[in-house]
Amino acid sequence: MKITKRVADALTASERTRILWDDELPGFGLRVTPGGVRSFVLRYRNAAGRDRTHTIGRYGVHTVDQARAAARKLKVEIAGGGDPVAERGQMRNGSTVNDLLARFMIEHVERRYAETTRAMARDLVERLIRPALGSLRVEDVRRADLANLHSALHKTPRQANNVLAIASKMFSLAEVWGLRTDGSNPCRRIERYPEAARERFLSPDEVQRLGETMREAEASGLPWVVTAEGGKARHLPKEEKRRARISANALAAIRFLLLTGARRSEALDLKWSDVDFKAGLVALPRKKGGERAPHPVSAAALALLAARAQSAAGPFVFPNADDPEKPISASVLENAWQRLRAHAGLDDVRLHDLRHTVGTMAGKMGANAFLVRDVLRHANVTMTHRYVNLDADPLRALSDRIGEELSAELAGERAQVVGLDHEREKRNGRAG
Repeated sequence: MKITKRVADALTASERTRILWDDELPGFGLRVTPGGVRSFVLRYRNAAGRDRTHTIGRYGVHTVDQARAAARKLKVEIAGGGDPVAERGQMRNGSTVNDLLARFMIEHVERRYAETTRAMARDLVERLIRPALGSLRVEDVRRADLANLHSALHKTPRQANNVLAIASKMFSLAEVWGLRTDGSNPCRRIERYPEAARERFLSPDEVQRLGETMREAEASGLPWVVTAEGGKARHLPKEEKRRARISANALAAIRFLLLTGARRSEALDLKWSDVDFKAGLVALPRKKGGERAPHPVSAAALALLAARAQSAAGPFVFPNADDPEKPISASVLENAWQRLRAHAGLDDVRLHDLRHTVGTMAGKMGANAFLVRDVLRHANVTMTHRYVNLDADPLRALSDRIGEELSAELAGERAQVVGLDHEREKRNGRAG
């Protein structure tokens, strides 16, 4: 008979497991065990001619219509050479999350992520994901496992969300690789923590302070940081001699970062072969981690590079002081920045915030999101919108004009609508 809800509800247990076969869809049946457990099954013959019985799922978890639809889909896959029983067996006897992590790192992270992102992924995998999930079989990982891991990291929401993003991509690939069933990603529906967006950039006054500090570092070095206890030392040099210079290569690299908005790794790996003085172009990645391509930079940046080219030694624009065949190290650059920002009173500013400063200045100058995207070489404008119209003046001018128009209309008058460009020109003329 045709299996329906009424038939399924009426089917009772007996001393032996029995299967009620559907007369509408060949091979589709409802199995009931002596314990009363009812499950939908599909009997079929695989490509090798062997008879198989595949369990679709329990009645109650699946409705009759859902199970019938699943059986039809399976029959299409079987006709194309699929073998769901064998595939399920491979998953049950197969990989652990440790195995999946190894494949994920080699075939996805190492091939597709930028170096800084690869380093972040390696750290989160080894420090958090592997200890929590590594010993589990891939198909046994459930949403609760990921929810518990995400919840345990609630004090560091950005890190928690990054862990979830890495795990989500990994389990999506596990489906592609046949290690989990389609649509079973355990990270689905786990709500991410809100993250406070960092929008730190240097104001004009802060840029001036940074410039003054860099000039002082070049001319005489920066003062030592002497603790209260150290200040009493008997053999401490005189105050005018308590200065230490900063690497000239590091100072030049920091200037380059500010003038171009380049990422730290892009500057450290920059070679003279990437610089085209005649065309005014420097080869920089079109997007994070991508291949380098010619990119227009400012005359100020080109002047900086031209000055360095006169005494260039080795292939790198910012070479290692001990070995010109190698680039300056990230640790030397970071140490120089820590000293500069401390002396300039910019303790909360990171090197990457110099890039934010370039984007913010472009936005204040009226550049649209597409131009800012191209200046910073973002893959799309999603990251770029944060820099557009951060200046309060355009927003204030627009708000003033809206208020004047609506107030006039409320009073029964008609205001003269003046374009923002005209208003800005008039204001600048008064200021001049």
